[in-house]
Amino acid sequence: MNNKGILLVNLGSPRSTSVNDVKEYLDEFLMDERVIDYRWIFRALLVQGIILKTRPAKSAEAYKTVWTDEGSPLIVITEKIQKKLQKLVDVPVEIGMRYAEPSIETGIQKLVDQGITEIVLFPLYPQYAMSTTETVIEKAEEVRKKKFPSVKINYIQPFYNREIYINCLAESIKEKLPENFDALQFSYHGVPERHIYKTDPTKTCNLNDCCSREDNPSHQFCYRHQCYNTTQRVIEKLNLPKEKTIVSFQSRLGKDKWIEPYTDETLETIGKKGIKNLAIVCPAFVSDCLETLEEISVEGKEQFMHGGGENFHYIPCLNDEDRWIDVVKTLCEEKLNDFYLI
Repeated sequence: MNNKGILLVNLGSPRSTSVNDVKEYLDEFLMDERVIDYRWIFRALLVQGIILKTRPAKSAEAYKTVWTDEGSPLIVITEKIQKKLQKLVDVPVEIGMRYAEPSIETGIQKLVDQGITEIVLFPLYPQYAMSTTETVIEKAEEVRKKKFPSVKINYIQPFYNREIYINCLAESIKEKLPENFDALQFSYHGVPERHIYKTDPTKTCNLNDCCSREDNPSHQFCYRHQCYNTTQRVIEKLNLPKEKTIVSFQSRLGKDKWIEPYTDETLETIGKKGIKNLAIVCPAFVSDCLETLEEISVEGKEQFMHGGGENFHYIPCLNDEDRWIDVVKTLCEEKLNDFYLI
């Protein structure tokens, strides 16, 4: 395997909490056509003409609340995953971020510099979405064709329903659940509804009724279905009744209709419906980041308490737990072995 390597790819983070660095990061992130899928001119008008005028300062303040002495939590945690995985495999492991540094190109270059010609690239997103898995693969292919045409890349597919992942996630949640809770809320990152239809080549998706079906051709491309499927599998492992669980979607941007129900609206209202003790987990993320540490753990708690809640318990992501590193190792080794079959 001396010509093979692994590239772990996560979302990315600003270089620092300065407004300029946050602005640079948001510009790259929001100008991605798979994040805001408007025509370039309209996307530029929205992002560079409106959003970047005010949002960087607000986001910089939010980043300051989660930043550590080591740096961005998402980058630091991904580096910890890299180091732990490197001890378990006999091929080089590098990291790359879809936005900012270290970039996907930087990660590939580091592997190439070590003589690597075949790379297993792992997008660290359990569920498939055009703004996560798809944009990582498209960017990696763009970089490969332009800079590294002789390199082969094997991509790890979404693993939302893999038994080893479900067991890992369920065990992690079980260890962290408080003794007394009225409900366990699964808060996934949201996406615009049109993204669901746009990524469905089968044209069989109908958000009104198909996500709960046992089988539908669109399921392998439907983010919303995959979120519900992950939830169902986990609560079965936890032996939780369905009525004691909630699924919602966070991080809305703009005024377009996003997949529902919305996390913020749910948190604001469930306290009045008798849910006073809430545990919440964010399974669309494998690493804690701004969206979990600030949006949910801080803002979400305020929304819940303001709406009549009493006890709010945030359950951290898998981060660099050893059980999760074992899952990463297994999924990577499967794809490394696939190179022998090509």
